[in-house]
Amino acid sequence: MSYVEVPGAKVPIRMWADPTSVEDSAMQQLRNVATLPWIKGLAVMPDVHFGKGATVGSVIAMQGAVCPAAVGVDIGCGMSAVKTSLTANDLPGDLSRLRSKIEQAIPVGRGMHDDPVEPGGFHGLATAGWDDFWSRFDGVAEAVRFRRGRAAAQMGTLGSGNHFWELCLDSDNSVWIMLHSGSRNIGKELADHHIGQARKLPHNQGLVDRDLAVFIADTPQMAAYRHDLFWAQEYAKYNRAMMMALSQDVIRREFKKAKVTFGDVISCHHNYVSEERYDGMDLLVTRKGAIRAGSGDYGIIPGSMGTGSYIVKGLGNAASFNSASHGAGRRMSRGAAKRRFSTKDLEEQTRGVECRKDSGVVDEIPGAYKPIEKVIDQQRDLVEVVAKLKQVICVKG
Repeated sequence: MSYVEVPGAKVPIRMWADPTSVEDSAMQQLRNVATLPWIKGLAVMPDVHFGKGATVGSVIAMQGAVCPAAVGVDIGCGMSAVKTSLTANDLPGDLSRLRSKIEQAIPVGRGMHDDPVEPGGFHGLATAGWDDFWSRFDGVAEAVRFRRGRAAAQMGTLGSGNHFWELCLDSDNSVWIMLHSGSRNIGKELADHHIGQARKLPHNQGLVDRDLAVFIADTPQMAAYRHDLFWAQEYAKYNRAMMMALSQDVIRREFKKAKVTFGDVISCHHNYVSEERYDGMDLLVTRKGAIRAGSGDYGIIPGSMGTGSYIVKGLGNAASFNSASHGAGRRMSRGAAKRRFSTKDLEEQTRGVECRKDSGVVDEIPGAYKPIEKVIDQQRDLVEVVAKLKQVICVKG
């Protein structure tokens, strides 16, 4: 489908979703965003759903301003994937050992490494910029600076919620590694700090929703946020690269005879800010639950823990600010999913997948998400499908 245009106060709301299928609370958030004085464009992805301040699945283009709540609290959250030389025939019938080895190598939930993992020990993981990256931590918000030790120990860890690690098969039965994570606790604390700072600023007092508070260009508050935002985005990128290297290390050890090789890693943020130019304007483009899909850009659009995921290539649609969805998108809240579904439902919906099937992950059940095939179909003018993947192992925090 192409987009549907819904009227907005300052800009039209371009929706790659049926407006009648979007919950009222999310539609109100979109209308609220369209009232911001600094906004130059708003694109809505097919996985759109209610979020804090701004919906998940929205692309907000502003001039001279940025809204920290429209980035979200998991700054730089995103996906990484790589194709391996393994095929389905190389995999054992029982995948529980491999899942266990991954869980031992990559801490999940609130877990962290006993000692910070240094990248130099991993084959193929670039170390350029590592020391400079950590030196810039000294410039983050003073209120968060005491978390350095924890940030270092959580580098290369998965987290919880909708974060995951998966082993997948494509339609040719090739094996892929795919993972989803972000900037961990340090990103959340930096986001919370700056969202709080933005709410206090005088120019934000008259907004329809104080969660949409912005920082304005050429102010100390904006400079401080930009520093911490871009640092956290880099942390998230390193975090995924570290986990990918740890994963490849496990796969090499477990499949020594196969002498496994790996393709180029695909990696993309889906909660972040980027400086981009459209219609002759330099804009700050915020993608909250959306990936960049410029012409030729590779991206990853995952489903849920029991359905397929897609490797895609961007078509460079400027109407969406060169963006596409970040996943299937939730169709019900975590609380609603826990009330609606049981562990028996989870077992049925994840049959054939080596994964947790306990009450702690019922809120991540496939039934709580929109059908990924429909989400992909709604953005055929944004991306082309390169590969469809189906997981055989899913690790959750």
